[in-house]
Amino acid sequence: MITNLDTYTTGRLMARPAQTTATDTLPVGEHSLNLDGDRDGLIYIPKNYKPGRPAALALMLHGAGGVAGHGMSYLREYADDNNILLLAPASRSSTWDIISFNTFGPDVLFIDQAMALVFERYAINPEHIAISGFSDGASYALSLGLTNGDLFTHILAFSPGFVHTKEKVGQPSVFIAHGTKDPILPIEPCSRHIVPQLRRQGYDTSYIEFDGEHEIPHNISKKSIEWFIRGGIG
Repeated sequence: MITNLDTYTTGRLMARPAQTTATDTLPVGEHSLNLDGDRDGLIYIPKNYKPGRPAALALMLHGAGGVAGHGMSYLREYADDNNILLLAPASRSSTWDIISFNTFGPDVLFIDQAMALVFERYAINPEHIAISGFSDGASYALSLGLTNGDLFTHILAFSPGFVHTKEKVGQPSVFIAHGTKDPILPIEPCSRHIVPQLRRQGYDTSYIEFDGEHEIPHNISKKSIEWFIRGGIG
């Protein structure tokens, strides 16, 4: 396994779904990845998962100061009914590397290792691989998602602040939601700037503004899943 951080400075991930039949090694439910003792990640295996029925995959990224469990919580309630395998890494520092260190590197490496583990053990539907996050996690989801659009088919960004890429690959579909009264990442310089930019660049972008603050209301998370799994936002 590659551990040289120089390999990851552009934000490119190398893990890809396995070409052979994957064999699950963990029972249904939430488990630690056991890749790092201090800042580990979590994986959730949905109750209807079967090796012969590939699952959708959602990589879930927490906000600043968060832990893996925060990322896991954003869409956890939808995993079983929609056969979505959830992967929630923890950032190496208090937030994601492009924010903490002004460069891609340690978090891209850890995410690549975590996704390689998932692809080795589980059957994943390559047409439904999402990267999602809230706040700083949403900014990082947009940044890594656009950089790796040949891997991620969908990006779900809840209250993002910015997008940073060194290169863009592929054409992932994008879902963005933001509260109009957000005091942490105000909507005007954030999503109202990001969304038109993405649309000008040709990305299929679904955008929802809601009457709320820095949060993910239930109706918004539900719409994001309808968009991701069924191709619409209801």
